[in-house]
Amino acid sequence: MTPLPYREGQGESLTLFDKIWDKHVVQVVSDGPTQLYIDRLYCHEVTSPQAFEGMRARGLKCFRPQQIYCMPDHNTPTHDQDKPIADPVSAKQVATLAKNAEDFGLAHFAMNSKDNGIIHVVGPEKGLSLPGMTIVCGDSHTSTHGAMGAVAFGIGTSEVEMVMASQCILQQKPKSMRISINGQLGKGVTAKDVALYLMSKLTTSGATGYFVEYAGDVVRSLSMEGRLTLCNLSIEMGARGGFVAPDEVTFDYIKGREYAPKGDEWDKAVAYWRTLQSGPDAVFDKELVFDAADIEPRITYGTNPGMGIGVTEAIPNTAAEAKSPEQGFVRALDYMGFKAGECLLGKKVDYVFLGACTNGRIEDFRAFASIVKGRRKAADVVAWLVPGSWAVDRQIREEGLDRVLEAAGFEIRQPGCSACLAMNDDKVPAGKLCVSTSNRNFEGRQGPGSRTILASPLTAAAAAVTGVITDPRELV
Repeated sequence: MTPLPYREGQGESLTLFDKIWDKHVVQVVSDGPTQLYIDRLYCHEVTSPQAFEGMRARGLKCFRPQQIYCMPDHNTPTHDQDKPIADPVSAKQVATLAKNAEDFGLAHFAMNSKDNGIIHVVGPEKGLSLPGMTIVCGDSHTSTHGAMGAVAFGIGTSEVEMVMASQCILQQKPKSMRISINGQLGKGVTAKDVALYLMSKLTTSGATGYFVEYAGDVVRSLSMEGRLTLCNLSIEMGARGGFVAPDEVTFDYIKGREYAPKGDEWDKAVAYWRTLQSGPDAVFDKELVFDAADIEPRITYGTNPGMGIGVTEAIPNTAAEAKSPEQGFVRALDYMGFKAGECLLGKKVDYVFLGACTNGRIEDFRAFASIVKGRRKAADVVAWLVPGSWAVDRQIREEGLDRVLEAAGFEIRQPGCSACLAMNDDKVPAGKLCVSTSNRNFEGRQGPGSRTILASPLTAAAAAVTGVITDPRELV
């Protein structure tokens, strides 16, 4: 595929999003959507069954099955994965995905296999998600893969079927936004804190209709794990997706991974990937710039990810100050059991969750272990530590992090989405307060009546050992 004719010779004025999007355009429908070619489709067990049934009903085969990968993650239990799944709904969904993958000749990373985990963790770590790609999945947090320098976004079940049948999708082209964070992050401040800070500034709808390119000193200094966390949370600002231009950090991360190009193909790929930068004269529909010095470890206090504060700050006194509708602000505080103007430091914690496609990678476990080393889990805190994949689990054990965590009273569970959402056994009981490294704090997200505070692995670890919400900088 070649760029659209009107773009030729305009490389210096194109955004990176334009470059990738234009290269994948098959045709533009007059006064309608764009037919976009898709390089990679990921399928999990929750949003794919109807798509497969639609394919069967029409007597269709997958157009390019080698570009489709299937993996159960939402419903997989995080214990006893070698035994039958107890919950009948979860068992049926996992079994249905396995059968569909077999019937349609698709790669399937089965539960309890060495390749399994959360699809948004496994895709990058296997080298399946690469710079310059278009990547889709029936899951909103597909934006995670944008950290690789790809255009990645979530789609609906009918669109999953569309990609299976044609390897294309009909999409309206989003607007472009560049968010730059300059300066240097302070002690104890992580990519998760940056994302929570941006959400509090933009609100959960501030990037609606945009595809976000993250740039600036802070973004360039982030590891791939940090970039994956940042891009994962793009959707929580309302964005269609978010990405980071590939650089040496990206190339070093990809090199040698299972599905990454090898030999001469690697050299050719890197040569192309180096061109994936926004031009010096590129014009974005919107540009925002933030100062890293303004960001401290963050926590949420409400029932959407944009309702956040610095860990030492107080909850806003008014809905206007919180950039929230009055009714929503009052309802959120009532649900969480908090008061306007209240500081949350010292608030008792019942549960701590480390994991999810947001913070279930090896770097997150290293961070958590750095806080708990030489300390003990608070006796009245239930902690679920869930690797994002079996590869992460192996690395935890190779690095001896398991011994550090177990000595502090923690247990490592088996990979899966776990307590990010209440689709498996890991449900936070009603009324209990959980400090979670996941991506959403909606009412009942982690279980009916559960209360969620979003935070970084460092802040979660600090809560786990003290039993209360604690500034992690006191323990770093």
